[in-house]
Amino acid sequence: MTPPDRDATLSETRAVPPTAPDVSPRRSWAAEDALPPTSEKPPEAPVESTPQPRDEPVLQPLSHKATQFYTLSYLVFFSIFGTLARLGLQALTFYPGAPVVTGVLWANVGGSLLMGFFLEDKNLFREEWGSPTANSHPSDNNEAAKQHKTVKKTIPLYIGLTTGFCGCFTSFSSFIRDIFLALTNDLSTPSPSPSNDPIPSRNGGYSFMALLAVILTTVALSLGALIFGSHLALALDPITPTFPFRFTRRYLDPLFGLLGWGCWLGAVFLAIWPPRSPQSRHGSLARPSRCFLRFYLSLALNARLPAFPLGTFVVNIFGTIILAMCYDLQHVGGIGTALGAVAATSSILTSCQVLQGVMDGFCGSATTISTWVAELNGLSKRRYSYFYGLVSVAVALGFFVILAGSLGWTKGFVEPVCG
Repeated sequence: MTPPDRDATLSETRAVPPTAPDVSPRRSWAAEDALPPTSEKPPEAPVESTPQPRDEPVLQPLSHKATQFYTLSYLVFFSIFGTLARLGLQALTFYPGAPVVTGVLWANVGGSLLMGFFLEDKNLFREEWGSPTANSHPSDNNEAAKQHKTVKKTIPLYIGLTTGFCGCFTSFSSFIRDIFLALTNDLSTPSPSPSNDPIPSRNGGYSFMALLAVILTTVALSLGALIFGSHLALALDPITPTFPFRFTRRYLDPLFGLLGWGCWLGAVFLAIWPPRSPQSRHGSLARPSRCFLRFYLSLALNARLPAFPLGTFVVNIFGTIILAMCYDLQHVGGIGTALGAVAATSSILTSCQVLQGVMDGFCGSATTISTWVAELNGLSKRRYSYFYGLVSVAVALGFFVILAGSLGWTKGFVEPVCG
C-alpha cells in the first residue's frame, strides 16, 4: 500500500505548485485594497520594480502625423543636400583631359552604391522602432531578414537617406539629356583654353556609337555600383554601428525636423532676397517639392504593377519632359541672340539661371537613377528588368528628341547667357 500512497502524495505535490503561484498573486493583488497598508508593504517591494523595464525602452510608436512630419523633414533636408552634392561632384569630375565628359555619371554611380549599401545593411536600423531585437540579428533567418527590410522602409531616417539623398544625388533626366547630346554631337567637353574650340562634326554612325557609350556606361556602372554597395554592406556587417532608437527618437528626429524645414525656409528667403548667384536659390526652392512628388507617386503607383514600377517610371518621364522644355527655352535661337545682345540685363540673366535651377533642382530631384537600377536589380524575373529598363530609356529619349531635337535640328541651339 505504500507505493500507491507515495504516488498519490507525489501527484498532489505536483499539482500544488502550478496553482500556488497563480493563486497567491491574485489574492495579494485583490486583497491590496482590503488589507491595511502596513501589512502589504513588504510584498509590494518586488511589485514596484516590474514597471521599470516597461518604461525603460519607451516602445510606444509615433502617431501617424508625427511619422509623416519626420519623414517629410528628412526628405526636405536630404533632397537639398543630395542635389548640392550632385552639382559639386559634377564640377569636380569635369576637367580638361577627363576620361568621361558626362559629369552626372559619377553622381549616378555614387548614389547607386549608397542605395545598395542601405538596402542590404542589417545593422544601422536594427533597433526597429524600439522593438527588443538587440540580441538577435536580422540575418539569423529568412523571416527575420524579410521583416527587417519591411519595417526598415517605414523609418523616416531610412526614407530620407534612400529616397531623399540617393534619389536626388542621382538624376535620370540628366542621363537622358546626355544621351541626346551624344546623339547630336553637342556634349560639352572640358578645354584648358577659356573659349572651347568647336566640336568637329561626325557622321550618324559615330553619333550612334556615342549614344550607346553613354547608355551602357551609365547603366552598367550604376548597376555594378548597386551590387558592390550591397556586397560592401555584407563585408562591413561585423563593424557597422547601430542607430540607437532612443537617441534617434528623442534627439535626431526633432533636430532634422528643425533643419529640414529651416533649410527650405532659408531657400524661400533667398528667392525673395536673391544673392549673387540666383541659380542655387531657385534650385534649392524646387528640390524638396520634387522629392515629395517622387515619394508619393512611388507609394501610390509602384504597387499597381509588380512587374513594372509605374510610379518611378512616371516621375522619370515627367522630369525628363520638363528638362527638355527648359533646355529648349535656354538654347532657343531667337531668344538666345536677344540674350546675347543684352547680356548685362540682370533680369534676363536671372531668367536663364532660373531655368538652370529648374533643370538641376526640379528635374534632378524628381528623377532618380539609384531607385531605377535598384528596381532593375530587384524585379522577380530578368525579362521584366530588361523590358522596364528599355521602355524607360526609349520613352524618355523619345520625348527629349521630339521636344529638343525639333528645335536643334531646325533653328539650331545657341550658347545660353548663363552657360
